[in-house]
Amino acid sequence: MEAAERRQEDGVGVSQCPKPGEPLPVEEQQQQEEEESLHLAKRRKVLCCEFVAITCSDTEVAQSFLAGNDWHLQRALDSYFEPPTVKEVAKVETAGEVPQAPKVPAICIDLTDNATTSSDGASSADLKQQEDDSSFSLLTWNIDGLDVGNLIDRARGVCTYVTLYNPDVVFLQEVVPPHLGLLHKRLGNYTVIPGNLDGYFTAILLKKSRVKLLKHEIIPFPTTSMMRNLLVVHVSICGIELCLMTSHLESTKTHSRERVKQLQIVLKRMQEEPESTTVIFGGDTNLRDSEVARLGKLPANIVDVWELLGKPEHCRYTWDTISNSNLNAAYKFKTRFDRLYLRPAAAEGGCVRPQSMDLVGLEKLDCGRFPSDHWGLLCRFCVTL
Repeated sequence: MEAAERRQEDGVGVSQCPKPGEPLPVEEQQQQEEEESLHLAKRRKVLCCEFVAITCSDTEVAQSFLAGNDWHLQRALDSYFEPPTVKEVAKVETAGEVPQAPKVPAICIDLTDNATTSSDGASSADLKQQEDDSSFSLLTWNIDGLDVGNLIDRARGVCTYVTLYNPDVVFLQEVVPPHLGLLHKRLGNYTVIPGNLDGYFTAILLKKSRVKLLKHEIIPFPTTSMMRNLLVVHVSICGIELCLMTSHLESTKTHSRERVKQLQIVLKRMQEEPESTTVIFGGDTNLRDSEVARLGKLPANIVDVWELLGKPEHCRYTWDTISNSNLNAAYKFKTRFDRLYLRPAAAEGGCVRPQSMDLVGLEKLDCGRFPSDHWGLLCRFCVTL
Protein backbone atom coordinates (compact mmCIF):
# COMPACT_ATOMS: atom_id res chain seq x y z
CA MET A 1 0.00 0.00 0.00
CA GLU A 2 1.50 3.36 -1.01
CA ALA A 3 2.41 5.81 1.74
CA ALA A 4 0.53 8.76 0.24
CA GLU A 5 -2.61 6.70 -0.15
CA ARG A 6 -2.29 5.26 3.36
CA ARG A 7 -2.48 8.75 4.77
CA GLN A 8 -5.93 9.05 3.20
CA GLU A 9 -7.13 5.66 4.48
CA ASP A 10 -10.41 5.97 6.33
CA GLY A 11 -11.38 2.35 6.93
CA VAL A 12 -12.64 0.51 9.99
CA GLY A 13 -10.48 1.06 13.04
CA VAL A 14 -9.59 4.65 12.22
CA SER A 15 -10.15 7.28 14.86
CA GLN A 16 -9.23 10.92 14.57
CA CYS A 17 -6.60 12.20 16.98
CA PRO A 18 -7.72 14.83 19.50
CA LYS A 19 -6.94 18.45 18.80
CA PRO A 20 -3.53 19.67 20.05
CA GLY A 21 -3.62 20.14 23.80
CA GLU A 22 -6.88 18.19 24.18
CA PRO A 23 -6.41 15.13 26.46
CA LEU A 24 -7.55 11.66 25.41
CA PRO A 25 -10.59 10.18 27.15
CA VAL A 26 -9.52 8.14 30.18
CA GLU A 27 -10.65 4.82 28.69
CA GLU A 28 -8.88 5.47 25.39
CA GLN A 29 -5.76 6.64 27.19
CA GLN A 30 -5.68 3.46 29.30
CA GLN A 31 -6.19 1.32 26.21
CA GLN A 32 -3.38 3.13 24.43
CA GLU A 33 -1.06 2.71 27.41
CA GLU A 34 -1.86 -1.01 27.59
CA GLU A 35 -1.20 -1.44 23.86
CA GLU A 36 2.07 0.45 24.11
CA SER A 37 3.10 -1.62 27.13
CA LEU A 38 2.30 -4.88 25.34
CA HIS A 39 4.13 -3.72 22.23
CA LEU A 40 7.17 -2.72 24.30
CA ALA A 41 7.24 -6.10 26.06
CA LYS A 42 6.87 -7.89 22.74
CA ARG A 43 9.61 -5.82 21.14
CA ARG A 44 11.99 -6.48 24.02
CA LYS A 45 11.26 -10.19 23.86
CA VAL A 46 12.10 -10.18 20.14
CA LEU A 47 15.30 -8.21 20.81
CA CYS A 48 16.37 -10.77 23.43
CA CYS A 49 15.75 -13.60 20.95
CA GLU A 50 17.79 -11.79 18.31
CA PHE A 51 20.65 -11.14 20.74
CA VAL A 52 20.69 -14.80 21.85
CA ALA A 53 20.63 -16.03 18.22
CA ILE A 54 23.60 -13.88 17.27
CA THR A 55 25.75 -14.32 20.39
CA CYS A 56 24.82 -17.92 21.32
CA SER A 57 24.39 -16.65 24.87
CA ASP A 58 21.27 -16.95 27.07
CA THR A 59 18.26 -14.78 27.87
CA GLU A 60 19.74 -13.45 31.11
CA VAL A 61 22.87 -12.21 29.35
CA ALA A 62 20.75 -10.74 26.56
CA GLN A 63 18.56 -8.79 28.99
CA SER A 64 21.61 -7.48 30.82
CA PHE A 65 23.40 -6.16 27.73
CA LEU A 66 20.23 -4.79 26.11
CA ALA A 67 19.04 -3.02 29.26
CA GLY A 68 22.52 -1.56 29.72
CA ASN A 69 22.39 -0.15 26.19
CA ASP A 70 18.88 1.33 26.32
CA TRP A 71 17.49 -1.72 24.43
CA HIS A 72 19.40 -0.79 21.28
CA LEU A 73 20.39 -4.08 19.62
CA GLN A 74 23.46 -2.95 17.68
CA ARG A 75 24.96 -1.10 20.66
CA ALA A 76 24.33 -4.12 22.88
CA LEU A 77 26.06 -6.38 20.35
CA ASP A 78 28.99 -3.97 20.08
CA SER A 79 29.27 -3.95 23.86
CA TYR A 80 29.19 -7.75 23.98
CA PHE A 81 31.71 -8.46 21.26
CA GLU A 82 34.17 -5.58 21.55
CA PRO A 83 36.93 -6.04 24.16
CA PRO A 84 37.45 -3.18 26.66
CA THR A 85 39.87 -0.41 25.64
CA VAL A 86 43.24 0.07 27.34
CA LYS A 87 41.83 3.05 29.28
CA GLU A 88 38.83 1.04 30.48
CA VAL A 89 41.07 -1.82 31.66
CA ALA A 90 43.36 0.63 33.47
CA LYS A 91 40.37 2.24 35.16
CA VAL A 92 39.05 -1.14 36.35
CA GLU A 93 42.49 -2.22 37.60
CA THR A 94 42.91 1.05 39.49
CA ALA A 95 39.62 0.36 41.23
CA GLY A 96 41.02 -2.96 42.38
CA GLU A 97 38.72 -5.11 40.27
CA VAL A 98 39.77 -7.98 38.05
CA PRO A 99 38.70 -7.39 34.44
CA GLN A 100 36.76 -10.25 32.91
CA ALA A 101 37.60 -11.52 29.44
CA PRO A 102 34.74 -11.01 27.01
CA LYS A 103 32.72 -14.07 26.06
CA VAL A 104 33.43 -15.53 22.64
CA PRO A 105 30.49 -17.40 21.09
CA ALA A 106 31.05 -20.59 19.18
CA ILE A 107 29.25 -19.20 16.12
CA CYS A 108 28.24 -15.62 15.44
CA ILE A 109 26.88 -13.55 12.58
CA ASP A 110 28.67 -10.31 11.74
CA LEU A 111 25.93 -7.88 10.76
CA THR A 112 28.47 -5.43 9.34
CA ASP A 113 29.52 -7.91 6.67
CA ASN A 114 27.62 -9.34 3.72
CA ALA A 115 27.66 -12.82 5.25
CA THR A 116 29.67 -15.04 7.55
CA THR A 117 31.08 -17.45 5.03
CA SER A 118 33.18 -20.56 4.88
CA SER A 119 35.75 -21.20 2.19
CA ASP A 120 33.09 -22.42 -0.26
CA GLY A 121 30.92 -19.33 0.11
CA ALA A 122 28.18 -20.84 2.28
CA SER A 123 27.48 -19.26 5.65
CA SER A 124 28.02 -21.24 8.84
CA ALA A 125 24.26 -21.04 9.47
CA ASP A 126 23.66 -22.42 5.96
CA LEU A 127 25.97 -25.37 6.63
CA LYS A 128 24.12 -26.16 9.83
CA GLN A 129 20.77 -26.07 8.00
CA GLN A 130 22.06 -28.30 5.21
CA GLU A 131 22.20 -31.10 7.75
CA ASP A 132 18.52 -30.61 8.61
CA ASP A 133 16.12 -31.01 5.70
CA SER A 134 13.10 -31.28 7.97
CA SER A 135 12.28 -27.55 7.98
CA PHE A 136 12.61 -24.25 6.14
CA SER A 137 11.74 -20.61 6.84
CA LEU A 138 10.06 -17.89 4.79
CA LEU A 139 9.96 -14.12 5.30
CA THR A 140 7.45 -11.85 3.53
CA TRP A 141 7.83 -8.08 3.85
CA ASN A 142 6.60 -4.91 2.16
CA ILE A 143 9.77 -2.80 2.46
CA ASP A 144 8.10 0.51 1.46
CA GLY A 145 10.42 1.54 -1.35
CA LEU A 146 7.99 4.28 -2.35
CA ASP A 147 8.95 6.21 0.78
CA VAL A 148 12.15 8.00 -0.31
CA GLY A 149 12.97 9.14 3.23
CA ASN A 150 16.06 7.33 4.56
CA LEU A 151 15.63 4.88 1.68
CA ILE A 152 19.16 3.43 1.72
CA ASP A 153 19.37 3.32 5.53
CA ARG A 154 16.08 1.47 5.68
CA ALA A 155 17.09 -0.90 2.86
CA ARG A 156 20.30 -1.71 4.72
CA GLY A 157 18.16 -2.38 7.78
CA VAL A 158 16.11 -4.88 5.76
CA CYS A 159 19.31 -6.62 4.66
CA THR A 160 20.46 -6.77 8.28
CA TYR A 161 17.24 -8.47 9.32
CA VAL A 162 17.51 -10.97 6.46
CA THR A 163 21.10 -11.74 7.49
CA LEU A 164 19.98 -12.07 11.10
CA TYR A 165 17.07 -14.45 10.56
CA ASN A 166 18.66 -16.24 7.61
CA PRO A 167 15.37 -17.33 5.98
CA ASP A 168 15.49 -19.80 3.11
CA VAL A 169 12.95 -17.81 1.08
CA VAL A 170 12.18 -14.07 1.11
CA PHE A 171 9.16 -12.38 -0.47
CA LEU A 172 9.59 -8.61 -0.87
CA GLN A 173 7.05 -6.03 -2.00
CA GLU A 174 7.51 -2.37 -2.95
CA VAL A 175 11.05 -2.99 -4.17
CA VAL A 176 12.49 -0.13 -6.25
CA PRO A 177 15.48 -0.26 -8.69
CA PRO A 178 18.01 1.19 -6.16
CA HIS A 179 17.24 -1.78 -3.89
CA LEU A 180 18.46 -4.37 -6.40
CA GLY A 181 22.15 -3.43 -6.29
CA LEU A 182 22.09 -3.40 -2.51
CA LEU A 183 20.36 -6.79 -2.35
CA HIS A 184 22.95 -8.34 -4.67
CA LYS A 185 25.82 -6.79 -2.72
CA ARG A 186 24.69 -7.45 0.85
CA LEU A 187 22.78 -10.69 0.29
CA GLY A 188 25.10 -12.41 -2.16
CA ASN A 189 24.12 -15.83 -0.82
CA TYR A 190 20.62 -15.37 -2.30
CA THR A 191 19.34 -15.60 -5.85
CA VAL A 192 17.24 -12.49 -6.52
CA ILE A 193 14.25 -12.81 -8.87
CA PRO A 194 12.47 -9.47 -9.48
CA GLY A 195 8.88 -9.22 -10.68
CA ASN A 196 9.77 -6.17 -12.79
CA LEU A 197 12.61 -3.69 -13.23
CA ASP A 198 10.71 -0.41 -13.50
CA GLY A 199 8.77 1.67 -11.01
CA TYR A 200 8.18 -0.54 -7.99
CA PHE A 201 7.72 -4.28 -7.91
CA THR A 202 8.00 -7.54 -5.98
CA ALA A 203 11.02 -9.82 -5.67
CA ILE A 204 11.69 -13.34 -4.40
CA LEU A 205 15.04 -14.22 -2.82
CA LEU A 206 16.15 -17.86 -2.64
CA LYS A 207 19.05 -19.02 -0.49
CA LYS A 208 21.54 -20.56 -2.91
CA SER A 209 22.78 -23.25 -0.53
CA ARG A 210 19.30 -24.55 0.29
CA VAL A 211 16.87 -23.74 -2.52
CA LYS A 212 17.18 -24.82 -6.15
CA LEU A 213 15.33 -22.64 -8.66
CA LEU A 214 13.50 -24.73 -11.28
CA LYS A 215 11.60 -22.04 -13.20
CA HIS A 216 9.76 -18.76 -12.72
CA GLU A 217 7.12 -16.64 -14.44
CA ILE A 218 5.30 -13.34 -14.07
CA ILE A 219 1.51 -13.33 -14.39
CA PRO A 220 0.03 -9.87 -15.13
CA PHE A 221 -3.10 -8.55 -13.49
CA PRO A 222 -4.93 -7.31 -16.61
CA THR A 223 -6.92 -4.45 -15.03
CA THR A 224 -4.45 -3.13 -12.45
CA SER A 225 -3.83 0.62 -12.32
CA MET A 226 -0.93 0.25 -9.88
CA MET A 227 1.60 -1.91 -11.78
CA ARG A 228 0.69 -5.05 -9.83
CA ASN A 229 1.30 -8.67 -10.91
CA LEU A 230 1.87 -12.17 -9.55
CA LEU A 231 5.44 -13.49 -9.34
CA VAL A 232 5.66 -17.30 -9.36
CA VAL A 233 8.74 -19.48 -8.81
CA HIS A 234 9.04 -23.26 -8.71
CA VAL A 235 11.80 -24.55 -6.45
CA SER A 236 13.17 -27.66 -4.84
CA ILE A 237 13.90 -27.61 -1.10
CA CYS A 238 14.10 -30.24 1.63
CA GLY A 239 13.59 -32.96 -0.97
CA ILE A 240 10.23 -31.64 -2.20
CA GLU A 241 8.98 -29.28 -4.90
CA LEU A 242 7.34 -26.01 -3.90
CA CYS A 243 5.48 -23.42 -5.91
CA LEU A 244 6.08 -20.01 -4.33
CA MET A 245 4.03 -16.93 -5.17
CA THR A 246 4.12 -13.32 -4.06
CA SER A 247 2.18 -10.21 -4.98
CA HIS A 248 1.24 -6.74 -3.81
CA LEU A 249 -2.50 -6.51 -4.36
CA GLU A 250 -4.18 -3.23 -5.27
CA SER A 251 -4.12 -0.66 -2.46
CA THR A 252 -6.72 1.44 -0.59
CA LYS A 253 -10.41 0.96 0.14
CA THR A 254 -11.52 2.55 -3.11
CA HIS A 255 -9.81 -0.22 -5.13
CA SER A 256 -11.51 -3.06 -3.27
CA ARG A 257 -13.15 -4.51 -6.38
CA GLU A 258 -9.83 -4.72 -8.26
CA ARG A 259 -8.10 -6.20 -5.22
CA VAL A 260 -10.70 -8.97 -4.93
CA LYS A 261 -10.32 -9.73 -8.67
CA GLN A 262 -6.56 -10.06 -8.15
CA LEU A 263 -7.09 -12.34 -5.16
CA GLN A 264 -9.32 -14.57 -7.31
CA ILE A 265 -6.52 -14.83 -9.90
CA VAL A 266 -4.08 -15.82 -7.14
CA LEU A 267 -6.40 -18.48 -5.67
CA LYS A 268 -7.21 -19.89 -9.10
CA ARG A 269 -3.51 -20.16 -9.93
CA MET A 270 -2.80 -21.86 -6.60
CA GLN A 271 -5.44 -24.49 -7.36
CA GLU A 272 -4.16 -25.06 -10.89
CA GLU A 273 -0.76 -26.27 -9.70
CA PRO A 274 -0.23 -30.07 -9.74
CA GLU A 275 -1.59 -31.82 -6.65
CA SER A 276 1.86 -33.21 -5.90
CA THR A 277 3.22 -29.68 -5.36
CA THR A 278 2.87 -27.62 -2.19
CA VAL A 279 1.90 -24.01 -2.98
CA ILE A 280 2.65 -21.03 -0.73
CA PHE A 281 1.45 -17.52 -1.50
CA GLY A 282 2.46 -14.50 0.59
CA GLY A 283 2.64 -10.75 0.35
CA ASP A 284 1.01 -7.43 1.06
CA THR A 285 -2.57 -8.32 0.15
CA ASN A 286 -4.19 -5.10 1.45
CA LEU A 287 -7.14 -7.38 2.23
CA ARG A 288 -9.92 -6.67 4.67
CA ASP A 289 -11.59 -9.72 6.24
CA SER A 290 -14.91 -8.61 4.75
CA GLU A 291 -13.42 -8.90 1.25
CA VAL A 292 -12.38 -12.52 1.82
CA ALA A 293 -15.82 -13.24 3.28
CA ARG A 294 -17.39 -11.71 0.16
CA LEU A 295 -15.76 -14.51 -1.85
CA GLY A 296 -17.42 -17.07 0.39
CA LYS A 297 -14.15 -17.58 2.30
CA LEU A 298 -11.10 -19.37 0.90
CA PRO A 299 -11.33 -22.53 -1.23
CA ALA A 300 -11.48 -25.69 0.89
CA ASN A 301 -7.95 -26.78 -0.04
CA ILE A 302 -6.31 -23.40 0.74
CA VAL A 303 -5.66 -22.23 4.30
CA ASP A 304 -4.66 -18.92 5.87
CA VAL A 305 -1.44 -19.80 7.73
CA TRP A 306 -2.09 -17.33 10.56
CA GLU A 307 -5.53 -18.85 11.15
CA LEU A 308 -4.13 -22.39 10.92
CA LEU A 309 -1.64 -21.52 13.68
CA GLY A 310 -4.51 -20.53 15.98
CA LYS A 311 -4.60 -16.77 15.21
CA PRO A 312 -1.63 -15.83 17.43
CA GLU A 313 -2.27 -12.34 18.79
CA HIS A 314 1.39 -11.27 18.79
CA CYS A 315 1.48 -11.28 14.97
CA ARG A 316 -2.11 -10.30 14.16
CA TYR A 317 -1.36 -6.76 12.95
CA THR A 318 1.26 -6.24 10.25
CA TRP A 319 0.38 -2.60 9.54
CA ASP A 320 -0.10 -0.49 12.64
CA THR A 321 0.03 3.31 12.73
CA ILE A 322 -0.15 3.19 16.54
CA SER A 323 3.14 1.31 16.97
CA ASN A 324 4.85 2.29 13.71
CA SER A 325 5.59 6.01 13.36
CA ASN A 326 7.10 5.97 9.85
CA LEU A 327 4.07 7.64 8.27
CA ASN A 328 3.43 10.12 11.10
CA ALA A 329 -0.21 9.29 10.45
CA ALA A 330 -2.87 11.52 12.01
CA TYR A 331 -5.12 8.51 12.56
CA LYS A 332 -4.99 5.18 14.37
CA PHE A 333 -5.36 2.12 12.22
CA LYS A 334 -4.02 -1.42 12.50
CA THR A 335 -4.87 -4.42 10.41
CA ARG A 336 -3.59 -7.64 8.85
CA PHE A 337 -2.64 -6.57 5.35
CA ASP A 338 0.24 -9.05 5.03
CA ARG A 339 -0.85 -12.68 4.75
CA LEU A 340 0.38 -16.18 3.90
CA TYR A 341 -1.78 -18.82 2.19
CA LEU A 342 -0.91 -22.52 1.93
CA ARG A 343 -2.25 -25.16 -0.43
CA PRO A 344 -0.85 -28.48 0.81
CA ALA A 345 0.30 -31.14 -1.62
CA ALA A 346 -1.26 -34.57 -1.90
CA ALA A 347 0.26 -37.21 0.37
CA GLU A 348 2.88 -38.33 -2.17
CA GLY A 349 4.16 -34.74 -2.46
CA GLY A 350 5.37 -34.55 1.14
CA CYS A 351 3.72 -32.76 4.04
CA VAL A 352 4.52 -29.08 4.69
CA ARG A 353 3.12 -27.78 7.97
CA PRO A 354 3.57 -24.27 9.47
CA GLN A 355 5.19 -24.30 12.92
CA SER A 356 5.39 -20.67 13.99
CA MET A 357 4.93 -17.08 12.88
CA ASP A 358 6.57 -13.89 14.15
CA LEU A 359 6.80 -10.21 13.27
CA VAL A 360 10.08 -8.76 11.99
CA GLY A 361 11.37 -5.18 11.85
CA LEU A 362 10.05 -3.97 15.21
CA GLU A 363 13.11 -1.91 16.16
CA LYS A 364 13.93 1.58 14.94
CA LEU A 365 17.17 2.04 13.02
CA ASP A 366 19.88 4.60 13.82
CA CYS A 367 18.14 7.00 11.40
CA GLY A 368 15.22 7.10 13.84
CA ARG A 369 12.77 5.20 11.63
CA PHE A 370 11.66 1.59 11.22
CA PRO A 371 12.85 -0.32 8.12
CA SER A 372 9.30 -0.11 6.74
CA ASP A 373 5.80 1.03 7.64
CA HIS A 374 4.90 -2.69 7.55
CA TRP A 375 6.18 -5.35 9.91
CA GLY A 376 7.60 -8.39 8.14
CA LEU A 377 6.13 -11.88 8.68
CA LEU A 378 8.58 -14.71 9.39
CA CYS A 379 7.11 -18.21 9.19
CA ARG A 380 8.78 -21.55 9.88
CA PHE A 381 7.57 -24.72 8.20
CA CYS A 382 8.35 -28.36 8.95
CA VAL A 383 8.59 -30.97 6.20
CA THR A 384 7.67 -34.65 6.37
CA LEU A 385 8.47 -36.82 3.36
